[in-house]
Amino acid sequence: MHAGSTPSWVIRENASTAVLLALYLREVLGIASPAELPRLRDVGRIGPESRPDVDAHDALEKQWREWWTMTVEPEEHPSSVPLELLDAYGTAVALPVSGAEALVGAIRPHAEAALAWADWAHERYRTASAARSGDSYRAYAGSIAEHEREVGRRAHSFELNVEVLPLATSGVWWIGSKTVAVTDSLRADAAAFDEAIHPIIAELA
Repeated sequence: MHAGSTPSWVIRENASTAVLLALYLREVLGIASPAELPRLRDVGRIGPESRPDVDAHDALEKQWREWWTMTVEPEEHPSSVPLELLDAYGTAVALPVSGAEALVGAIRPHAEAALAWADWAHERYRTASAARSGDSYRAYAGSIAEHEREVGRRAHSFELNVEVLPLATSGVWWIGSKTVAVTDSLRADAAAFDEAIHPIIAELA
């Protein structure tokens, strides 16, 4: 999406399968990070709640966080070592060939359920997005136009990625330098979404 030639803005909205997978696995593995991002709806931890080896879980959480930043914004956070596809996930998950051993071992048993859930959640977003038709463009263009009226100038050029996710709490959260997560229920409410996204637009534009 863009307005004008110079300056310009680009907003990409999606429910990326890779992001959905990472968040599903965050739930089933009991990963706390990122603390500010709400949990997914109707997805919980699989396996014992007790953590007999705190150090091992801390290592797992660290490796998940590194994978998360690469997943959300791969161009901003490239891996320092080559990546390798994890067979159980087809082409959906690529992890560093070294330094991610705990994560590889932990997520492999959940591949079938994780892929099925991510496919379901992505298709749910696609259906909702199609039902909104041209409203997606107007939602952002309207907020930018309002910001331009408020500040009395054209919006600065910027890029924004919007991940629409089935989170348990309604809201908008920064999950990268140019990426926000938005609850799907909030995105479905045109007036509430306009109010919620406006501060994000104002910060960038």
